[in-house]
Amino acid sequence: MPEVTDVVIHHNPACGTSRNVLAIIEAAGYRPVVIDYLQTGWTKPQLLGLFAAAGLTPRTALRTTKSPAQELGLLDPQVSDEALLDAMVAHPVLVNRPIVCTAKGVRLCRPSERILDLLDRLPPGPLAKEDGQLIIDAEGNRIA
Repeated sequence: MPEVTDVVIHHNPACGTSRNVLAIIEAAGYRPVVIDYLQTGWTKPQLLGLFAAAGLTPRTALRTTKSPAQELGLLDPQVSDEALLDAMVAHPVLVNRPIVCTAKGVRLCRPSERILDLLDRLPPGPLAKEDGQLIIDAEGNRIA
């Protein structure tokens, strides 16, 4: 059985994709560390480390829908990475989710099937993502 710390998920329980990714992780037999980042918040160093590991920039990690990004003027391409990071620290919901960390790497798992690349083993099938699309068949094989 895997250790608790084999998977860390930066999770928003109000987000369907985030809930689905957490369910996939748990169905695969992991007991992840779940960080509700809306409650705990972010620090700049933490965001910089996660983004670097996941190959993201503040701009590509910015949640533009169902967030205050537009109201805060953050959708303008002239807004600097530093300003985006400041806004993400002040408004944690601006960070797209879920971000998952495993021994295989760090990734923004949107769409939710991206989590499968980070797991050493797949959950049993059949398994569908939040929109009903099958991602693992009844035999436990990943559907491309």
